[in-house]
Amino acid sequence: MTDGDPVDEVIEVIAQSATEIRRGLVGRREDADAENPSGETQAEADVYADELLADRISSIDGVCQYGSEERQETIDCGDEDGLSVGVDPLDGSSNLKSNNTMGTVFGIYDEPLPAPGTALVASGWILYGPITTMACARDGTVRKYELAGDERSLVDDGITLPDDPLVYGFGGRVPDWSEAFEAFAREVESDDSLKLRYGGAMIGDVNQVLTYGGIFAYPALEDAPRGKLRLQFEGNPIAYLVEAAGGSSSDGSGSILEIEPDDLHDRVPVHVGNDELIDRLEDALE
Repeated sequence: MTDGDPVDEVIEVIAQSATEIRRGLVGRREDADAENPSGETQAEADVYADELLADRISSIDGVCQYGSEERQETIDCGDEDGLSVGVDPLDGSSNLKSNNTMGTVFGIYDEPLPAPGTALVASGWILYGPITTMACARDGTVRKYELAGDERSLVDDGITLPDDPLVYGFGGRVPDWSEAFEAFAREVESDDSLKLRYGGAMIGDVNQVLTYGGIFAYPALEDAPRGKLRLQFEGNPIAYLVEAAGGSSSDGSGSILEIEPDDLHDRVPVHVGNDELIDRLEDALE
């Protein structure tokens, strides 16, 4: 690894690894004989993507810590005062068997994990769609790239959420939603200007919101009051990027980025999208 800005190097390593991760999905669609720290069955591809990223990111000068949804503890990378990188190596791996959209999510923090979203200096995601793309937020600017082999081509700079929202997608089982969230969801569904877009891989659904405007939510559930998504590896990175694109994030009462974590694998209700929709959501959940 050549000397340089470690934030740039982390982003470049993740971008360059995307092609291998995508190629490595072939033959790794079955479940591994293991669970992640959240008690979810790992796919063989989860383990593969995590090991590949851990090896490459931990070798970057200026990175002190690697944390992943797939491992209980962080890896000490040896640079005591460096950056911490939190990763969901393969978001939506349950879509492997049906061959639907998946992604990789990352956050780069300037504090040890677990850290609040205010400690992020960059975040982003890879989307393994018909085209492999990367959305990345840094210094208040969101950019989108197309990835092919080792090439990263800029296709959009200074991305902001469209003013007129178009899509919505809500996760979790409807019977497990709170009454307040269900009432909000029914109100959104009754708006003829909004279209349902929900594919079961969070990053694909959030990318729809980034592209078309709207709202994505994986709310608090009756049996999971802190929701399903992980704060360090999903909630914070997504919130950081959406807010950099001019949108809002919320755990139901305020910005996700303001949450002080207690544990590496803390969960959080995630609601992101256009300001007006997030304001309406918070009013509904009061």
